[in-house]
Amino acid sequence: MFSNIPRARTFAWRTAIALFMGAPSAIAHADSAYPARPIRMVVPSGAGTVTDQTARLLADRLTVALKQTVVVDNRPGANGMIANETVARAEPDGYTLLFTYSATMTVNPWLMANLPYDPVRDFTPIGRSSAPGGNVLVVTSSVPARSLKALIDYVKASPTELAYCSWGVGSGGHLAMEVLKARTGIKLRHVPYKTATQCSNDLAAGHVQIGFADSASALPHLKSGRIRAVAVSGPERLLPLPDVPTMSEQGVKFDYASWLAVFGPRSLPAPIVSRLNAEINKIIASPTERARFEAMYLRPGTPSKPDDLARLVRDDLAAWGEAVKIAGLKAE
Repeated sequence: MFSNIPRARTFAWRTAIALFMGAPSAIAHADSAYPARPIRMVVPSGAGTVTDQTARLLADRLTVALKQTVVVDNRPGANGMIANETVARAEPDGYTLLFTYSATMTVNPWLMANLPYDPVRDFTPIGRSSAPGGNVLVVTSSVPARSLKALIDYVKASPTELAYCSWGVGSGGHLAMEVLKARTGIKLRHVPYKTATQCSNDLAAGHVQIGFADSASALPHLKSGRIRAVAVSGPERLLPLPDVPTMSEQGVKFDYASWLAVFGPRSLPAPIVSRLNAEINKIIASPTERARFEAMYLRPGTPSKPDDLARLVRDDLAAWGEAVKIAGLKAE
């Protein structure tokens, strides 16, 4: 059937067919060789935060498992948008990954009018590393409250408007406080910071009076007595603070939880996703590694599939959307 086609064109045509037929095996070979060079893990938080510490633990163990260096790249600011956009625009080759906290995927879409990424469309879910948890509501040492009710009463009786800090507009700390305000009628002035560590440091220094903080940045100041914990957001008490009740236990319903997870850019090849998911599951299932998580006061997650993470993102998008409505916040 090629008899009337010039010899050169016939050769080119046959070569193209051969390349096309061989493409799947070539792609499979490329995926099976993964990783062939160091991997960058982009993190939307600054050094010393729970997100950063967990990312470094995971990167350390993945470096061993994958036999390639996994480098943590901290990109804090804009409530995670900088880091998330970096990965959303990266090549889907498995060499740029995102390790992020849930608010960047499930809260930002409700509060950021011009969000430069879509949490469902622009990422490939890989695996979750931590169980759903919450943050700790703390006060500076000059505030006498030792329970959520006492704090509410103290704020309402204050002759001046007190200030609370968070790690950015739309962060979990911001939204949790706005829900608390809506449900209790208290008034507080919001002071956003770039990182949770900065928020905790200024609470300890007394520059702001109240705030939600992650356990990693809050614990040194809690131990020193410069700040005091009065409640925990999320469904369970925190490992390092077993005597501090949740908000729901203290009469203010708050069932929203946060989590930490790994994502890749959209269209990340399935073999790479499966490889990374399998290694993450091995890490969080290992008794040794679980002990390392718990030493950082984190509850490690249970092994899961990428589809489980995708479903969690969709479900939590709806839940946090309701929280935004309760808080009376609007996209800006």
